[in-house]
Amino acid sequence: MRNMKRLPDAEFEIMKVVWENEPPITTNIVMEQLGKERNWKAPTVISLMMRLVERGFLRTEKNGKERTYFPLIEKEEYLKFETKNFMKFYHENSFLSFVNTLYDGKEFTDDDIEELMKWAKKQRD
Repeated sequence: MRNMKRLPDAEFEIMKVVWENEPPITTNIVMEQLGKERNWKAPTVISLMMRLVERGFLRTEKNGKERTYFPLIEKEEYLKFETKNFMKFYHENSFLSFVNTLYDGKEFTDDDIEELMKWAKKQRD
């Protein structure tokens, strides 16, 4: 999807529920898994889901009285888009800048560093 745009947090939360469940998704599924936790009413969830339809992330079908929703964008596709934008905007596409920020913030454990070194070796080989 060429014109993909960053999702607001609430819409991203809905998409996480969509991606975690087998399609089709209903507003009831979203309400059960997210709505109560966020204190959202059904009209709020419906509105957010319709925005996702308008943005091209979901398609919808009417089945009797109930609407069902199907993902049009895969989770991996969106995460790749978000990560590329994050790296470009905050780190000028520098992996070293990103890693240094995490390291300086004491976010890495020795196990994390070992895992990163194994990953880097595997990528090089």
